[in-house]
Amino acid sequence: MTFVPGLTLARRFHDEVVAPLLLRRLPGLRYAAGLLDGGSELLGLDTPRSTDHDWGPRTQLFVADPGDVARVREVLDAGLPAEFLGWPTRFVGGPEVRLGVARADGERHGVTVDELGGWLGGRLGFDPRAGVTVADWLSVPTQRLAELTGGAVFHDGLDGALTAVRAGLAWYPDDVWRHVLATGWQRVGQAEHLVGRCAEVGDELGSRVVAAGLARDLMRLGLLLHRRWPPYAKWLGSVFAALPAAAPVVDALGTAVGPGDWPTRQVGLVRALEAVATWSNDSGLAARVDPGARRFHDRPFLVLRAERFVAALRAEITDPGLRERPPVGAVDQYLDNVDVLSHTDRVRAVAAAVLPG
Repeated sequence: MTFVPGLTLARRFHDEVVAPLLLRRLPGLRYAAGLLDGGSELLGLDTPRSTDHDWGPRTQLFVADPGDVARVREVLDAGLPAEFLGWPTRFVGGPEVRLGVARADGERHGVTVDELGGWLGGRLGFDPRAGVTVADWLSVPTQRLAELTGGAVFHDGLDGALTAVRAGLAWYPDDVWRHVLATGWQRVGQAEHLVGRCAEVGDELGSRVVAAGLARDLMRLGLLLHRRWPPYAKWLGSVFAALPAAAPVVDALGTAVGPGDWPTRQVGLVRALEAVATWSNDSGLAARVDPGARRFHDRPFLVLRAERFVAALRAEITDPGLRERPPVGAVDQYLDNVDVLSHTDRVRAVAAAVLPG
């Protein structure tokens, strides 16, 4: 079968198969359709390798009336063809598997049907049509926001509701943005001096591990400063490298985490720190801070002293409640566990426990 990018395959499947079937069998049905629920294709990063699992023609349908869910599913179950563009449309697998292995008599297809508000609540933990609180913003992993605002909408017959939701979640309000950036810089400031200290006592592996953690934090900061939702680990480097100004930072971080000795590692880190610090200044979200590296107290380590950027950003937050919060930030800035971050109820519970109220 010829590879077709997932979003292209999904759009064609909706336009050429699903939409005509619904028009014929359920004329007048109000629904929205798109692909927003996860997968490399939502970021345009799928390749032929992606087709070895969880792959095939799929579409998400959203209805306004919960009573429409069952009858739409019934029409789809009975009316979808066995294949589309050579790809099977019916699959075997449990409810947690998007798509599985084709079986001759079929068991499942790649079209889901949900009431819009229920799906949003399950995916985000809240329905953004009713407003998004600070706590809501800080409890949603950026991977989820990247998926929902990425992907594509193929049809929006719910008076533009799905399109409006995506627009409303396109980016943080400025104060929340400052808070999350301040948290990112706080993480950098807590670790930037440790790379040299580890190397000084002969722990080259430890030094590289700390440098790698800093590289990850700087990449996430860089994406946030360019209004891009940081994706999860598999695609973080790819999405970061696509930023228009990323090439020098990619090169610098390659040096920082490469096989070189500590002085070489420090050169790379300093270049990356100063570049991302300049991006922070250019955002206009806070007063400018000298982006040059300097010694860490009297020790022979060059660092940014990132706490200066934390203070500058926090000074510009006007929301009193947010200004009083410690720089803990969004949930995926302090939590890194797939089995929590991928379950909305768990991630919301953790976020509420870390900063109650």
